[in-house]
Formats: sequence, structure tokens, C-alpha cells
Amino acid sequence: VQLQASGGGLVQAGGSLRLSCAASGLTFERYSIGWFRQAPGKGREGVSCKTWRTDSTFYADSVKGRFTISRDHAKRTVDLKMNSLKPEDTAVYYCAADLGNMNYRNWSRRFNYRYWGQGTLVTVSS
Repeated sequence: VQLQASGGGLVQAGGSLRLSCAASGLTFERYSIGWFRQAPGKGREGVSCKTWRTDSTFYADSVKGRFTISRDHAKRTVDLKMNSLKPEDTAVYYCAADLGNMNYRNWSRRFNYRYWGQGTLVTVSS
């Protein structure tokens, strides 16, 4: 299983970025895909998740209304569109995958995801 995260970069506050997670080596439609981030000196936190079984979507409160997750089964990608970016969104963003049935209680727990990508850095300047 390989997950390749891309799309990070430097952007000014208020700007937008689109991250993409490309998956290979797995039955894509059977996996929940999550986006996590880790800011310097902080733990890894869940940002958003797209589940496979119910096609549900979850967001962290800090990004609701600004970030949108989407899934393209033909391309085998899960994108994270980030609008109205803030300096506190600065972090390394990771995508992760698992066969598990994610729900509103467990989607943001990193240990529920078996496979991880390498991360892409997002820097938001003020």
C-alpha cells in the first residue's frame, strides 16, 4: 500500500491550497481515507475523513466551513481543498487509510489508521 500526499506549499493568510492523496496497492473503494496534520511541537491531529462504507464526511471543528474533502474513485485520489487559510493551519499534512468503519467517534484517532503517506508541508504566512 502506498499513499502519496502532494500539493503543499507556501500561501498567504486567506489563500487556498488543494492537497491530493493518491493511493495504490489497495482496493481503494474499501478504505476510509483521513487527512491529519502536525504542527511544529504539537501532536498529530485529525483534519478530515471520508469513509468508505457510508461515504460519510467528518471535519475537525477548526476547519469546518473552510476545508472540503472529496474522493475520486476513478483517479484513486482523495483531495482536501483548503480555503481561507490561517497561520495556525501551518503544518505537515498527512493522508492515511484504513479498512475500518470510521465514525464520528473514532475518525480522528491516528492509531485507527494502518497506512500513512509521507506528508506534505503547508505554510501559511500572516
